Amino acid sequence: MVIPMDLLRSNLSRVRIPEPTNRIFKQECCISFDTPKSEGGLFVDLNTFLAYGKDCVGWNYEKTGDPVYLHIKKTRKVVPEDRPSKKPTLLAIGIEGGFDNNEIEYEETYSIVILPDYVTLPFPSVELPEKVRLAVDSILMAEGAERKEQVAAWTADTKQVSAYAMNLQQIDNGVIIPPSGWKCVKCEKRDNLWLNLTDGMTLCGRKNWDGTGGNNHAIEHYKETGYPLAVKLGTITADLEVADVFSYPEDDAVLDPLLAQHLAFFGIDFSSLKKTEMTTAERELDQNTNFDWNRIQESGQGVEPLFGPGYTGLVNLGNSCYLAATMQVVFSTRSFCSRYYTNQNLKLAFGTAPADPTVDLNMQLTKLAHGLLSGKYSVPALKKDDTANAATTTETKQEGIPPRMFKSVIAASHPEFSSMRQQDALEFFLHFVDQVERVHAGKPELDPTKSFKFGIEDRFSCSSGKVAYNRRLDYILSLNIPLHEATNKEELAAFNKLKAQRTSEGKDVSGDEIVRPRVPLEACLATFSAPEEIHDFYSSALKAKTTAIKSTGLTSFPDYLVLHMRKFVMEAGWVPKKLDVYIDVPDIIDISHMRSKGLQPGEELLPEGGADEVESNMPVANENIVAQLVSMGFNQLHCQKAAINTSNSGLEEAMNWLLSHMDDPDIDVPLSHGTQCATVDQSKLDTLISFGFPEDIARKGLKASGGDIEKATDWIFNNPDASAASDMDATTSNTAHTPADASLTDGGGKYRLFGIVSHMGTSTQCGHYVAHIVKDGRWVIFNDDKVGASVNPPKEMGYLYFFERING
Repeated sequence: MVIPMDLLRSNLSRVRIPEPTNRIFKQECCISFDTPKSEGGLFVDLNTFLAYGKDCVGWNYEKTGDPVYLHIKKTRKVVPEDRPSKKPTLLAIGIEGGFDNNEIEYEETYSIVILPDYVTLPFPSVELPEKVRLAVDSILMAEGAERKEQVAAWTADTKQVSAYAMNLQQIDNGVIIPPSGWKCVKCEKRDNLWLNLTDGMTLCGRKNWDGTGGNNHAIEHYKETGYPLAVKLGTITADLEVADVFSYPEDDAVLDPLLAQHLAFFGIDFSSLKKTEMTTAERELDQNTNFDWNRIQESGQGVEPLFGPGYTGLVNLGNSCYLAATMQVVFSTRSFCSRYYTNQNLKLAFGTAPADPTVDLNMQLTKLAHGLLSGKYSVPALKKDDTANAATTTETKQEGIPPRMFKSVIAASHPEFSSMRQQDALEFFLHFVDQVERVHAGKPELDPTKSFKFGIEDRFSCSSGKVAYNRRLDYILSLNIPLHEATNKEELAAFNKLKAQRTSEGKDVSGDEIVRPRVPLEACLATFSAPEEIHDFYSSALKAKTTAIKSTGLTSFPDYLVLHMRKFVMEAGWVPKKLDVYIDVPDIIDISHMRSKGLQPGEELLPEGGADEVESNMPVANENIVAQLVSMGFNQLHCQKAAINTSNSGLEEAMNWLLSHMDDPDIDVPLSHGTQCATVDQSKLDTLISFGFPEDIARKGLKASGGDIEKATDWIFNNPDASAASDMDATTSNTAHTPADASLTDGGGKYRLFGIVSHMGTSTQCGHYVAHIVKDGRWVIFNDDKVGASVNPPKEMGYLYFFERING
């Protein structure tokens, strides 16, 4: 019989003491959602520091041969019923300083387990080899990789001391700030006010995306004067650390160690001030604290909780509802279910994964699929019975599964999705399908995203009588909403009359009196394919600009059709606005009439454009920026590229681009049509369109900015009179089916609605996302970890609509 201690000593070569740079997983299995609270507990590999559940640890032993594990098991323990709740100071749940949910507390027990026979030794024990004791102590004391990433994301915006605080110039203008009664010196706005700490000017803050907030007077003052720091009036109390201080040149909230001295310069006795305004962080904290499921469920209707396979909720990791809503719908499609659940089990995915399965997209998608679809984790959550101080089950909610590892992998190449800020569900969907398509580059036959992909064909007919066809691929059909096609115009007219009357009386209309335009989905689809005049279209037949007629159709019909409603539009002056509109969406649609017909008998294609014509549409570098860079000793060609790729936004921007692209392999390639962003990335184009920009302007911006979305947005705002019509030339008149077209799924044009992602809020970057999905013949609402039978699905309020093709 083998003595356990001897067996452990014989395997000490497979035990490592973790170093500070090692990622240690001890809170969740890398290939399932088991935790130390699970029945079998969690096993931490003492060689790789990866964690595995009871069902998976044997697979790891088979794959790696690592035999020694730290077993962690959490069991519920009794705690005093009168435990006081701590006030949260961090916008997070379950971490130090975050929300204290007064949840059930657990007691951790540890042991050393040696596979394959699960030989167990107690821990702690002085009899264990020193190497094992040091390894386990290091693991237990270390911050788990799961928790470390969560905390890092929440505290990514931790305030730093401003570089301008210690030597801040203050000008004696005779300004004395009273303790109350403040107003902006330029517009007399009385809230969202900022005191410039250099000259004492009180000015209003920035205008928000939805038009609310201030009038930008504070930041405009900084641009005029360069005075760097401002403090938000109404956030100053005796505790100066909670005051909102903003640094304009650092573009961030900062700490000012000398704030008391800087305030006293303008006669402010901070000890006598009371807080009247929430800081930015507190406002977010308040909104999350008061977040109420009843306020966002369907019109206050009671929702029956659902449990079982396919009814698993996703824990909100912090503004991750956009991810949760999108992935619930995606894993309701046959293509993704079969790829990552039916046809691939966890062991198979783990066997093909790299040494660290936490960074493998295929593994984490398989983990997510099994978590959502198996039903293993869709069980009523435990709650504390206050009368008996015991844990019981509740039939009203489930714990859900936290998609941390999936989010970490899918967001690795995207700085926004890796943050804890709210994101656009459309942009995430496009990023997600792009990443999945990339990992299937070698095996396109297994790629589940092809079920969403379809072809679009634009037909251009110019005054020469000749035509051109341009084809592209897409995953979503983005639709404008023609408000003039509203079917309730009489009710709208009556409402507007009532609203005007109430306004004249100094009253507001009540919520139940509001009438919104109702636009049929058919009208949105018709607008997409309707003929459109394109002015300043360059015709290669006429060798001149003319007017052309553009019409659009689909070259294929995908298995799943995703419709994006452009509810965010730009008004005059580039003022963003969310359309307050209902879309009447039927359960079944037929888009057969939208199929493009391609080149028809008797049609003549426009000739290919010459190189000179193409060059005429290229963006041109700002000569002043180029000259300044050249005077610094840089290469002329490099300077031109720097100016063009930063949209001629300024010398500093061009310099930064130049310094970071000096080693680009194509830096010395001459400027030509081929070196510019001639082909626009459709996913980036769709993202800009989702912001409310017209497609032609968005296309122009991407071309002018080298395909960078942020720079393209800046370019659009800096070029309000831009028109991309001149870019829509007739040089792409290829009508032959490409190999990519041949791989597209295709079928009839009849579709059935099966999923909706709806959005509440004034912007796609704030608010909340919820999914409604047809499951087992009924509508189900997925609101993060809350899953229930839908009473009244908000079909008219969707942001993204998912349709499944009806075969036969």
